[in-house]
Amino acid sequence: MADKELQLSELDEEIPGMKPQAEPSGSTESDVPDVPRSAQDLEAVYDIPVQVSAVLGKSTMEVQQLLKLGRGAVVELDRKVGEAIDIYVNNRLVARGEVVVLEDRLGITMTEIIKTDRQ
Repeated sequence: MADKELQLSELDEEIPGMKPQAEPSGSTESDVPDVPRSAQDLEAVYDIPVQVSAVLGKSTMEVQQLLKLGRGAVVELDRKVGEAIDIYVNNRLVARGEVVVLEDRLGITMTEIIKTDRQ
């Protein structure tokens, strides 16, 4: 096959069997109509590691109080027994859940998915 020099005008022509690309119009992802998605669409992200954290509660104290804590010390948290815990993925609140015991380990069962408007 011989090399052929292409002109810029030829690059704009449509290639048979390919759809032309839309010009960028400043549209956002939310402007795009919902397209059916499948598990295969997400395969590219399956192997990306994420950090999952379950927060039982929080407490605020001064450094001097923290330094006085020793083995067996109790730190009071801002949650009550039976209250839902927060579940974070990469430091973003995504769900609430309950602590469960699985054999000799603790686990989390999600009871509520938190949907936030992404900006």
